[in-house]
Amino acid sequence: MSADEEKQEKRGFKVEDRRRFSESGEARSERRDSTPPESSTPSAAPAADQGASAAAEPRHSEAPPLDLNFSTFVISLSTQALAHLGEIENPIDRSRAVDLGAAKQLIDILGILKDKTKGNLDATEAGLLDKMLYDLRLRYVERVRRSEQV
Repeated sequence: MSADEEKQEKRGFKVEDRRRFSESGEARSERRDSTPPESSTPSAAPAADQGASAAAEPRHSEAPPLDLNFSTFVISLSTQALAHLGEIENPIDRSRAVDLGAAKQLIDILGILKDKTKGNLDATEAGLLDKMLYDLRLRYVERVRRSEQV
C-alpha cells in the first residue's frame, strides 16, 4: 500500500462489493475475500442468499411447513365451510361469497369423517370434530333460514 492509501484507510472506511452477482445479474467468478463481511447481524449473508433463491422459486414455497395431522385437516375443512357460508372473507379477493351447496358438502364430509373414524380418535380429536360439526351445522341452518326469508 502506498502512503496515500494508508492515510485514507486510517481516516475513513473502505467499501468493498462482496456480492456474488454483478449488476447485470451474472455470477461473479472471482472471490475477492474469503472472510465473512463484518456486520452486526450474523445472518446478513444468508439473508442475501435467501433473497436470491426466493426470487427463483415460486411464491407459494415461502409458507412455513405445516404440522399436518387430523386436527389441522378438520380445521382446514371447517374453515373452507365457513368461507362458503360467508362467515369469513376470501383471503384472495376479500369478498364474502355464499355457496350453500359447497358448504353443505364440506359439512357432510366432516360428518363422514366422524362416522369412519369413530373409536380411532383420541379425546381431543373427537371433541374438536364434534364441536366443529355442531357449530357448522348451526351456522348452515341459520344461513339457509336467512336466505329463505329474503
